[in-house]
Amino acid sequence: MELKVRRWQATVEHKLEETGRIAEVPLRKAAIVAFVENPYAGRYVEDLSEMILASPALGAKMAAQLREVYGDYPALAYGKAGVVGLHGEQEHANALLTTPAAEPLRKEIGGGKAWISSVTKIGGPGTLIDVPLASKDALYVREFYNAITLHLPDGPMPDEIALIFAVASRGRLNARVGGLQYADLKGEDGLV
Repeated sequence: MELKVRRWQATVEHKLEETGRIAEVPLRKAAIVAFVENPYAGRYVEDLSEMILASPALGAKMAAQLREVYGDYPALAYGKAGVVGLHGEQEHANALLTTPAAEPLRKEIGGGKAWISSVTKIGGPGTLIDVPLASKDALYVREFYNAITLHLPDGPMPDEIALIFAVASRGRLNARVGGLQYADLKGEDGLV
């Protein structure tokens, strides 16, 4: 199965201050959206393994596109999401966002030990979606709990799926609610 992309959408945020406090290190977030044809739109298919098998190739294209728009900033947090058009099922997005699809994202950003936060839903053109972000190396680093909000003005069409990968360069600006800190993840060799 080949997953056909109709359209790409990219979003980049670069936050320098919050509540009047200038950040020493800006918070950069970016997301890439691939609007793909849903081969199972309008019908129930029991076995979704063909979609899962096709997903790594699309994941690699998405990861490369995301890196291009994100730039050379460190990617320390990540997330993924999907919006299925009205003729599909939420399970179709989940089939395209499994571990095989996301491995290219890990490779593109230099690894990641933690589970990738995700969300999927049904929607159409004009949908808003909050893509959850969390540390790429330890899910319980509270300072990284965040999201990037996307507006999808041109899709997904009823027979499409909007698939999303997102990354961030750091935790929230002014994070101060305690818990495990990203700096605490460093081992004796100085690497996370």
